Amino acid sequence: MSLTRRQALASGAAVIAGSMISKPAIAAKDPILIGYLPALTGPSSSTGIGINRGVQLAVQEINAAGGIDGRQVELITRDTQSDPTKAVNGAAELTHGQKVSVIIGPVNSGESLAVVPLLARANTPQIHPCWVDTLTDPKKYPMCFRNAPTNQQIGGAANKYVVDVLKRKKVAVVSDTTGYGTASVNAYVPMLKGIGAEVVYQGNVDAANPDLKPELLRMQSAGAEAIMPWSVNAGFLSRIINTRGQMGWDVPIIGQTTLGSGQTKALLDKPEYWAKVYPNNFRPVCYATGGKLTDRTTAFVDRLKSAKIDMSDTLLWWIALGYDTPRMVADAIKSAGAEPEAIVGYLNKLKEFPGVYGDISFTADKHDGYPDSEVVMVEANSLKDGAFNLAPGYGS
Repeated sequence: MSLTRRQALASGAAVIAGSMISKPAIAAKDPILIGYLPALTGPSSSTGIGINRGVQLAVQEINAAGGIDGRQVELITRDTQSDPTKAVNGAAELTHGQKVSVIIGPVNSGESLAVVPLLARANTPQIHPCWVDTLTDPKKYPMCFRNAPTNQQIGGAANKYVVDVLKRKKVAVVSDTTGYGTASVNAYVPMLKGIGAEVVYQGNVDAANPDLKPELLRMQSAGAEAIMPWSVNAGFLSRIINTRGQMGWDVPIIGQTTLGSGQTKALLDKPEYWAKVYPNNFRPVCYATGGKLTDRTTAFVDRLKSAKIDMSDTLLWWIALGYDTPRMVADAIKSAGAEPEAIVGYLNKLKEFPGVYGDISFTADKHDGYPDSEVVMVEANSLKDGAFNLAPGYGS
């Protein structure tokens, strides 16, 4: 049967209307792309594995609650494999290929030392938790923010604990040969000397070295009264602790938070070797007197348990930091928009973001957001559910 002109026009209009109805969702409902550069494998992955559990939980919760103004968050992850070169390659892909709105990470300083300048040139906002002091500079890197302490804050807490609380004046300072390790030794040795300590041993050792006894014998013969190791490598740190135990050397070990991780514990020859090991940690995720966590942290731990997130091989502060970071990004985008300048403008005025890991504040002139008072030392062998008792000498 042939169509009349009027029927043909009506049919064509119906086709056009139908094609309009079947078009994809408007761009405003496209996902928000967030880049993520964790070290999930490689020698420095203990931190990245813990942080990743918190990041994934936060993104799941944000999306389950409707996303950001109806747009889902799409986390585009590139494992740096604890390698600065791979971190640079991942950052380049995220900025130029994926065109993400913001990048979280890297989570280790050695990788961030290579990535931060690249992201500054790419005009991409970045939030990282790395401690090396030079990794934030509002003038050089105006889009880079740190939601964790600096080396000065970490080293200051550890050094004061050694000298003022433990009353140890002769100190051995050792690290691995990563960018983080060498930068830490270079920063902390002058700080120790400045508060009256004598650094009787200073060294950077390959983290893969299977026999650290010669190094510890040098420390012992130099009269060291405390060992301060700086590394995120659980294998390296466990070998220091094991060697001290095998030597029967009753000297305290004070330093990097990974000293207290479940991965380090699993590599110890004997559980008692963990005595007199005092890592850095953070008051909001530590037990106060009486073995209590804050209400905010207790509620968070309950959510982790409900989600069946493992804490046996990691630290609560790593998971909490990971959890807080996407939430901070989501708040920025919801309040100001997903454009780089909008995100940075929001963060430049951020005041006491209520994180589980700690309350974070930034200004246009200060992109280091963690409060000094929350950096503490803890007892490694008090580890329970990823948290610790404060070290002897701290109040509640």
